Amino acid sequence: MPFPKTAVLSAALMTAAGLAHGAEIEFWYGNTGNVETAILDACEAFNAAQSEHEVICVGQGGYEVGMQKAIAAYRSGQHPLLIQFFDAGTLDLMLSGAVVPVEELMPDIDWDGYIAGARAYYETSDGRLFSQPYNSSTLLFYTNKTQLEEAGINETPSTWEEVIAAARKLKEAGHDCPFVTDAHPWRVLEQFAARHGLPIASKHNGYDGLDAEYIFNRGLIAEHLTNLASWRGEGLVRLNPDTKAGDYAAAFNSGECAMMEGSSGSYAAAKAAFGDQYEITVTMAPMYEGHDRHNTLVGGASIWVMKGHEEAEIEAAKAFLDFLRQPEQQLAFTAATGYVPVTLDALEALKASGKADAPEFATASVGIDTMNQPATEDSRGIRLGFYVQFRDIFMEEAQKAFNGDQTMQEALDRAKARGDELLRRFEQTYQGASLN
Repeated sequence: MPFPKTAVLSAALMTAAGLAHGAEIEFWYGNTGNVETAILDACEAFNAAQSEHEVICVGQGGYEVGMQKAIAAYRSGQHPLLIQFFDAGTLDLMLSGAVVPVEELMPDIDWDGYIAGARAYYETSDGRLFSQPYNSSTLLFYTNKTQLEEAGINETPSTWEEVIAAARKLKEAGHDCPFVTDAHPWRVLEQFAARHGLPIASKHNGYDGLDAEYIFNRGLIAEHLTNLASWRGEGLVRLNPDTKAGDYAAAFNSGECAMMEGSSGSYAAAKAAFGDQYEITVTMAPMYEGHDRHNTLVGGASIWVMKGHEEAEIEAAKAFLDFLRQPEQQLAFTAATGYVPVTLDALEALKASGKADAPEFATASVGIDTMNQPATEDSRGIRLGFYVQFRDIFMEEAQKAFNGDQTMQEALDRAKARGDELLRRFEQTYQGASLN
C-alpha cells in the first residue's frame, strides 16, 4: 500500500556534517555471499575515487527483508537515500509515492544507452525509467557437457523436445537426475512466457492498467507446466526435494544433475564447482519447436532513489549512480558475480578488452543476446501488484500438483483465482493511480 506522505524526515538531514563539501549517504542492499562482497568493493572504490561524498553500504540480508525494512524506515523518517529493490517489487514501489524516477532526477543521462531488456522492466508503459538497473541477470540453460557426451549427446539441446530426448538418453545411461529445477515462477512461468512471446496476465502483463487479470492457466504455458509434472513422474525432471542437496543449483554444481535452467548469476559457482572434473555449457534457455524466440526478462534488482533528502545528499547519490554506470565498474561487477553488464558502452568495452571469451565473462554475451531478442508488448516485464505474494501462491499450488495432490491444471486455475484476488486488492488500494 502507499507509504504515508506525512513521514518525518528530519533524521535524513543529519548526514552531511562530517564532510566539508559533500554528503554522506546510505545505500541499502539485499544480496549476500559473493554478490555482497562485490557491492561492498564497489562502495569502497567509490569512496576511494573521490573525497567529496561518502556512501555507506548497509546489507539487509535479503531482498524481501530489505523491502520491508525500507517501508518501515520511510514511515518513521529513517529511510536511506538509495535502496536496491528486486524485480518483483517494481510496481509496488512505483506507486508507493516514496521514490523519485531516476530519469526525472538525472535528465541529462543517456538512459537509452541501457540494453532494452534491462531498461524495459523498470520503466512505465510510456517509457519513463524509474530506477537504475544494477545487478542484472537473466535465465540461461546449463548443461554438464561431460555427462551428456558420456550418454551419447554431442549437441547442446536448444528445444524442449531436444531437452527431453536428451533426458531420456541420460536416464537410459543410468543417470538419476537428467534435468533439475526448483519450479520457481521466475524460471518456469515468467521467463518461459516472455521468450515464447506470451503474456501471463492481460493488459500486457499489467503495463496497460491495474485492472489486469492472470491468464497463464491456458495454452502453451499450461501445457509446459503440465509437461514438467509429467516428466517428473517419468524421472526425467527432478525438483529440490528430490536431490541430495535439497537445492537444484547445488545438485547441478555437484554433478548430481546434468541440466538446469538457472540465472546467469549461477555460472561462477557452477564453473568453480566443476573444476577440472566436468565441462560446462551455457546457452539460451530452450524453446518449444515452432515458436519464435523473443527476449528473456531481466532479473536481479535495480537501485531506487527515495524522496525526502537534502540537495547535497541527492548530489552524492547522483555521483554514486554515475560511478556504478561506468563500464569498468560494470565489468568488475560482472567478473565477480556473473551478473551481466547492462549498458551498450560496457558491452563495447568488454569487446575491446579482448576478454569476452574469458571464463569470468562467459555469461555476458549470451545473457545480453537473450535479453536483446525481438521484444513484444508481452515480453517487456511484469507490472502486477502484490507480485511478491503471488509468487508464493504459485509455488504453493504448483508444489501440490508436483506432489500429486491436484492436477497441474487445477493448480494453475487455483493460482489464477488467488492471484486475481490480490490484483483486485491492489487495484482498490491504488484506485485511480496511473503511471502514464
